[in-house]
Amino acid sequence: MVNENRTVAVVGAGVIGASIAFELQRRGFQVTLIDKGEPGRGTSYGNMASIALDFAAGSGPSTWKKLPRWLVDPEGPVWLRPGYAPKILPWFLRFLAAGRPARLREIEDAGMSLSKTALGDFRTMLDAIRAPDLMTEEGCLAIYETEAEFDADRGHLELMRRYGLEFEVLSNGAIQYYEPTLSPKIAKAVLLPDNKSIRDPYELVVKLTDAARAAGADFVFGEVKSAERSSDGKLAILLENSSCIEADKVVLAAGVHTRFLAEALGEPIPLETERGYHTQIMQPGISMRYSVIWPYRAFMVTPTAGGIRIGGNVELAGLTAPPDFRRPRVLVRHAQRILPDLRVQDTSEWMGHRPALPDTIPIISPSSKIPGVFYATGHGHLGLTYSATTARLIADMVAGVKTSVDIKPFRIDRY
Repeated sequence: MVNENRTVAVVGAGVIGASIAFELQRRGFQVTLIDKGEPGRGTSYGNMASIALDFAAGSGPSTWKKLPRWLVDPEGPVWLRPGYAPKILPWFLRFLAAGRPARLREIEDAGMSLSKTALGDFRTMLDAIRAPDLMTEEGCLAIYETEAEFDADRGHLELMRRYGLEFEVLSNGAIQYYEPTLSPKIAKAVLLPDNKSIRDPYELVVKLTDAARAAGADFVFGEVKSAERSSDGKLAILLENSSCIEADKVVLAAGVHTRFLAEALGEPIPLETERGYHTQIMQPGISMRYSVIWPYRAFMVTPTAGGIRIGGNVELAGLTAPPDFRRPRVLVRHAQRILPDLRVQDTSEWMGHRPALPDTIPIISPSSKIPGVFYATGHGHLGLTYSATTARLIADMVAGVKTSVDIKPFRIDRY
């Protein structure tokens, strides 16, 4: 039986919102999940299907050295549209500040505190929705075309060693043993056995939403205008069509659009969009066992959604600029360099908006101003990875249970 004072409205039906809705409904709350579109059709639709435990802060001395080259290289991993530069400057200054050595270690500790339980939490969630086979058991290969590329990434390997993540350095024939489709010209690779993949990220969100609804949750189509407290003390979600949904608690998990809701509630957050692209190839002519990441080029190739997906990179251009599909085509060319037998047939291209905070770690937090409001946003490249863990932590907070992870680093008022 659900208590009348245990109603929760969750705004956003991507992988974060759907995971939270399912976890709350499973714990006995009455959930209403709200989104302007179908569950899983937003940014979660096109992610790279990767459960990536090897957290890496976005800013820091190594990034600072690369940024000037990246920003002027039209085929580099980061592209800033010139007209957007003045708008993103305040966010960018915060990004640089987050890379100071003292702050960097705090960020790494925080990110890894989520990574520590992410895989176990994900497996628990998949078991609960009766879909354990959605996760592969193969890991990920980080590849390095030259010894110089490998040497440049040693700092990341040291970070993994410091936090106890498993990895194995491979050379020459050992690389082809694990993934025969890779070019024999690749000098080094690192096997990340615990970095798993999801067979179809969209199917995952659909299954989470279906499981929540089967347990009694409601789903409402509608664009959220604002949230406020009503005269009877409940929280009210106001939709653009003038309808209103009341609840005892509200969770805002609408990706980058959460920033507009936060501003309306008087607690602005520096949430930007890192636009990401992918190309889905349904007739690739090869079969891959492992997902592959090329750190130097900052992109991934993942067998998912019935084909092979190539994606990654960052474009800084805001929410409204039209997509520039030259970006994913560059990545396809790079992929053909490391996968020489890859065919590009029966393809589709996609662009989505990663919600990114300047210090790389998400907001998983109660409101600093309005009791009963909670935030789950800003996961950047790790939304899929941290979805189950975020759902568990938010559900603990909503239920008034002590969290197993220190949530202070993820509070909304840290800026």
